[in-house]
Amino acid sequence: MLNVRFGCSGCAFRTAAMKHCFYNETVGFFYNNSRKELTTYWRTKDVLVVALGLTVSVIVLLTNLLVITAIIINRRFHYPIYYLLGNLAAADLFAGIAYMFLMFHTGPRTAELSLKTWFIRQSLLDTSLTASVVNLLAIAVERHQTVFTMQLHSKMSNQRVMILIFCIWVTALLLGLIPSYGWHCLCALEKCSSMAPLYSRSYLTFWAISNLVIFLIMVVVYTHIFIYVKRKMTRMSKHTSFHPRYKETMISLVKTVTIILSAFVICWTPGQVVLLLDGLGCKSCNVLAVEKYVLLLAEINSLINAIVYSYRDNEMRSTFRRILCFVCYRNSKYTPTAVKLNTTDRRTLSQNGHFTVDSSI
Repeated sequence: MLNVRFGCSGCAFRTAAMKHCFYNETVGFFYNNSRKELTTYWRTKDVLVVALGLTVSVIVLLTNLLVITAIIINRRFHYPIYYLLGNLAAADLFAGIAYMFLMFHTGPRTAELSLKTWFIRQSLLDTSLTASVVNLLAIAVERHQTVFTMQLHSKMSNQRVMILIFCIWVTALLLGLIPSYGWHCLCALEKCSSMAPLYSRSYLTFWAISNLVIFLIMVVVYTHIFIYVKRKMTRMSKHTSFHPRYKETMISLVKTVTIILSAFVICWTPGQVVLLLDGLGCKSCNVLAVEKYVLLLAEINSLINAIVYSYRDNEMRSTFRRILCFVCYRNSKYTPTAVKLNTTDRRTLSQNGHFTVDSSI
């Protein structure tokens, strides 16, 4: 028995070394292990990335803050879909804060970070981006339900919406904090990824596949909406009683669905594919060359979300004008006539007697 246990002293040493954890090492130690470049001075490329990143972050913060404010002050937005839009804006606002935090702790500053700060930096990004993606899925499902029942708003109660929003953030927090609480490579250097040198490649694979599955579900949902709207519009156009306003609503809805799907695929797919390649340990894939750009592209989607889901809504734009021109309008009132007109514009009565949703969402 002794010979079996200790006959290979070299193997035992390697096994012990593999189980050793490097909690007291620096961030630079793990970057060197993953062969990821860690500069000690500001290069032109670093300055440009930070400047562009901070610019995008500020715009994301302002636009999504405007959306949240509009939903709070306008009681006509106190419906499930707008609560989800507000939560999406909150997630994107959080993404802007997380990305800004990254910009202030990147480049040469990365080498100065403690392991705890590095994990906080990454967890903020993972949590915010996950919340944004899961919220987009919830909105897609809600839109699918309302479009197919030809209703302006879903029948979901406010309590259920709040529970759904709570579940979205719990899911995002779990996925964002898992690496900090064990799913890392501090005790297994051979499993460290290239893009996130303290993360295990298996976590990157899990995170990328999870998001790609959500992407696939969203593509299926929006494609189903697109096909349904096209067929509905074709059938309705054959009837003499077909209302022109209904056709306009349908066409605009098709445009919105196309924009949503295109923007989502363009902004998110590259980053998830790069993460998956890194997680799978692709040696010939130069993932580090495009890392910062695909992350910035994903962050830009947080800006596009605010534009597509909110700025295309007539009443939302009207509320934005009230907020931005508060000084000009402080002595005037938002007249009931104007509200009534906006509400009329936002609804179209279909042949089955139900209200259909407006063009934007």
